[in-house]
Amino acid sequence: MNVRPDQKAILAAFFCNFFWGLSFLASRIALNEASVPVLLSHRFLAAFLVMSIYVLSGHADFHLKGKSFVPLLLLGLMQPVVYFIGEQYGILHSTTIFSGVMISIIPIAGILAAIPVLREFPTMRQMAFILLSVGGVIGIGLMSNNSGSLDWIGVAALLIAVSAAVTYTLLNRNISGAYSAFERTYVMMAVGAAVFTIMAAFDVKGAPSVYLGPLFSTNYIIALLYLGVVCSVICFFLSCYSLTRLSVARATVFANLTTTVSVLAGAMVLHEPLTASGIVCCVLILVGIYGVQK
Repeated sequence: MNVRPDQKAILAAFFCNFFWGLSFLASRIALNEASVPVLLSHRFLAAFLVMSIYVLSGHADFHLKGKSFVPLLLLGLMQPVVYFIGEQYGILHSTTIFSGVMISIIPIAGILAAIPVLREFPTMRQMAFILLSVGGVIGIGLMSNNSGSLDWIGVAALLIAVSAAVTYTLLNRNISGAYSAFERTYVMMAVGAAVFTIMAAFDVKGAPSVYLGPLFSTNYIIALLYLGVVCSVICFFLSCYSLTRLSVARATVFANLTTTVSVLAGAMVLHEPLTASGIVCCVLILVGIYGVQK
């Protein structure tokens, strides 16, 4: 059975966001043992180490000699560094509804930005299905517990996160012809490891025991391997691959799949309540994603 390149890219985008949807379970476990900067440092160091071993094996599609490093460095700064920082502080300083709605508009913002930058024009039907999918995400947000308080720091941080995600998407697609998906992913992991490790050093105030302590927990190691290898190495590689083959509209709409997976995983694993309205919203998200692809 022959699978077309665009079908492979669709599968890549699907599995990428599916695994990201499960990441909140691993993050909950890991954050019981470590602070956010320490976890992010461990996560991206693990990802960088795994990819470096693969590079040293000689099997990696990695050839940066003679290529400009600037686009890759910018890509790594946007995602994961700026986006993760903006998202974390945005969630901390805003309500769950506002943060959920802000993150859900990333596909729309990316599509609108792609029109003048990449000259990619979505059809009216695609826009309708995208809005349907976003509506499902907003619906789930409105049904959630509106915890937290909203202030200007949260608004600014979430705007930064959205801007970083859009810049990452456009830049990733724009440079996909010059750099392989592996090269883009590898540099992203390297930049994330460097920046978050510096942040972690300040967070633990230079105390090695605080930084290394979580690594002696079996549950933490299991969660870390999922976040570092699956959610970072594999998922970001799949993200880069999908953006090589798919338009911004077709690739970014899958981001809303993460919400659906998170909700269903929370209901099945953590026994969180799932109402009929929640199921309807999940269906709207899936129908919207399917409609954009068709």
